[in-house]
Amino acid sequence: MALDTVQNSDQLVIAGRTFNSRLIIGTGKYKTYEQNAEAAVAAGVDMVTVAIRRVNLTDASQPRLTDHVSPKDYTFLPNTAGCFTAEDAIRTLRLAREAGGWDLVKLEVLSDQKTLYPNMPETLRAAELLIKEGFQVMVYCSDDPVYAKKLEDAGCCAIMPLGSLIGSGLGIMNPVNIRLIVEQTRVPVIVDAGVGTASDAAVAMELGCDGVLMNTAIAEAKDPVLMASAMKHAVIAGRQSYLAGRMPKKRYADPSSPLAGLI
Repeated sequence: MALDTVQNSDQLVIAGRTFNSRLIIGTGKYKTYEQNAEAAVAAGVDMVTVAIRRVNLTDASQPRLTDHVSPKDYTFLPNTAGCFTAEDAIRTLRLAREAGGWDLVKLEVLSDQKTLYPNMPETLRAAELLIKEGFQVMVYCSDDPVYAKKLEDAGCCAIMPLGSLIGSGLGIMNPVNIRLIVEQTRVPVIVDAGVGTASDAAVAMELGCDGVLMNTAIAEAKDPVLMASAMKHAVIAGRQSYLAGRMPKKRYADPSSPLAGLI
């Protein structure tokens, strides 16, 4: 496959919407909204997540995210960060739809403050109710293939298994399960949480994931804008590596030049 063909045609499609970038970044933890905006440009992203409960979108007397990262330039993905029950998550996303007309949303229902691990029964219950109300749900979940399948069957438009705990930077802790989820899932699979550096993002893409979502890895880097650029290239490289098909692993050496005919 020609490189130009891959670059021009290999786009991410979620709920009928097409995105050129397979990297999604958050809008939390940055020192300023200006820095967040610079990172978004450096990352080359089309979509940003927005914590409706925590980010100022409307109070003009205070700094507003929308003055620097505009919904005219980026697809806003409202999320339910900080929600620990299905009811809180549903209420938050109803408010998001009223405030901005957003129906493509990221659902996360957390289990506890210490791990921020997803509460999967509550997540599934919230997803089912939101889908009935017409939301297009991208869902943060554990790296459990069984629950990932349940969420897909419920109608979620993207499955978002964690690489490791939110904000941990530990990378992809269970590549086998991520690969199993990729193989069984018909909608996009996007690793969400745990990426710490560019190699983590590349690993996620080489496993066959359709994209990567991150926040802390960029926002808490010593140079967030430079890290955003690194993540952009890592996602591209990982995707191209996956599409190219890696060489098989071998137990013994295989010379690059033939040994036959040596003098």
